[in-house]
Order: sequence, then C-alpha cells, then structure tokens
Amino acid sequence: MTDNPFRTLDLAVRRRLDSLVPGDHDSSRLGAGSEPEEVVRYQPGDDVRRIDWNITARSVDMHVWRPRADNQLDTWVLLDLSPSMAFGTVTGEKRDLAAQVVWAIGELTDAPGNRMGIATLSPDGISWGRPDRSRFAAHRCARLLDAVDHREGTAPPLADAVDAFARRYRRTGLRIVISDFIDPDGRHEEPFDWQLPLRHLAARHDVIAVEVTDPRERELPDVGSVVLADPESGRQRHVWTSDRGLREKYAAAAMEREQAIHRGLIGTGAEHLRVDTGRDWLRDLAAFLRGRRRTAHTVGHPGRNRHNR
Repeated sequence: MTDNPFRTLDLAVRRRLDSLVPGDHDSSRLGAGSEPEEVVRYQPGDDVRRIDWNITARSVDMHVWRPRADNQLDTWVLLDLSPSMAFGTVTGEKRDLAAQVVWAIGELTDAPGNRMGIATLSPDGISWGRPDRSRFAAHRCARLLDAVDHREGTAPPLADAVDAFARRYRRTGLRIVISDFIDPDGRHEEPFDWQLPLRHLAARHDVIAVEVTDPRERELPDVGSVVLADPESGRQRHVWTSDRGLREKYAAAAMEREQAIHRGLIGTGAEHLRVDTGRDWLRDLAAFLRGRRRTAHTVGHPGRNRHNR
C-alpha cells in the first residue's frame, strides 16, 4: 500500500472528530475507571466484583460502587490484518478503514499520561507495537500497514490473538479489537471460537469490538458469471450472480451472519461498533459515543446498565 490512509482525513474530517472529543477524561471520555465514585443499588448486569459489602451489610439491598475514570488511560488495540481484511468495493479496503478507526481512537484517547499500543494479526503472526502517547501510536498505523505481508494465506486464529492480547498486559484499561470477525474456515455459526477469550478480556477491561464490513459482503451484484475467491484459503468458485434466487439466499445468509456476530459480541460483555466501507464511519462512531455517554449519564437509574443500549 503506497497511499497513507490518513491523508483522507482532511481538515473538515478532523474538525468533525474534534467535536466528538469530550473535555476531561473524568466525564465521558473513552476509557475505564477503577476508583469508586458513587454507591448505588445493584442492578442486573452490574459487576459483582464492585459490591460494597459494608453498605450492603447495613442495608436491605445489595449495593455496588460506580467507577470514576482514571486520569491515565492504558489503551491497547488489536488490529486484524488477515487476508479477509484486504477486501473492499467502495472507497477503500477494510484494512484501510480499520487503520482510520485506530487513528480516531488515538485522537479520542490522547491526553497527558495516556498511552496506546497496537498489536497486529496477519499471516506473519501476532506483532506487538511499542506503547506510546495515543496520538503518536495511532499515526504509526500507516507504517504498520506497509510493513505487513498482505500475501494470501491464513493468519493465526483470532481467538488465539485475543487470548494472547488478554494475557500480555493485565493492567486494567481500554481494549479495542478491530476485525471483520470472519472465520477463516467459513464457519459463521455460534458459538464462535473468539467468544470465550473475548469474554475473559471483557471481564477485566473495558472492551470495544469494532466490526469492519463491506457492502458486497451483504449482497451480490447482478453482473453475470464471476469467480469468487476466499482470501484466507485461496479457494475459488464460479458463481452466476444473475440468479435472483442465489442473490436472495446470499443476502439472507449474510444477514444471519451479521446478527450472529452481533449476538456473539454482546454476549461477551464487549460493546459492539460496526463500521462499513460504504458508510460514513465517523457518523457511526459519533452515534456510538453518544450511546456510551447516555449510558454513563444514566448509570444507577433503575433498569439501566452498560449493555442496555
């Protein structure tokens, strides 16, 4: 790849992103906390590790404490650069969009004392970048894309990468997994192999799963005979796309797969953000952040928790 994906993030886009960045990290900025801020009645879905046993013992109801965000945030991003991410039919490939999301994360988490590290998953294996100030680490992402071998081949399973991701840096912080969550064996049925390690990761950290998609993964165009190739395995298949029944079956299977991935991600305790090469990803990011802020502002109200979004 020769073009820097961040060149597309011109001044207008930067201004849009700046409008998403909250002021102090103590309010609603991306991140997790560890210091108690308030004690409220326990609601289904609250972390049982945060039960305040002293107050619970003095009252009838169980109480938990809500965390205040730390001033220093430790962020790690797992960036999937397996061959399936080298697919795109609109303005760029999924891996380019993933790199831009990393750039935005770096901007959103940049503050004095905050650090971010980037791990990449590719046919070369799992590589670990040096943690640095969030903005600087994110801007190195373009060089990471150039350094990755984008040949056809099979990368290590995402489940193995997430498991190593959870074991490498155990200090509580923000963990972001960016992938298309496509199984290299073509299996798209629950339970997914990555669910258990992702659940373990979310038990300790604030986890955001960013799913990267492309419109052609949801529907086939009517262009006659085409040869479809699996970038992970190299398998090829001739398909007659003018068959309406085939296109409808493909769309139905794609929708079922998307719904299964969404259920699988939410079931791990991670938050799910979907970005698409055919959509305004900054608008989707803004909607996601607004949802996080609404959740943060209503924490402690009856019937609400971080997953009721």
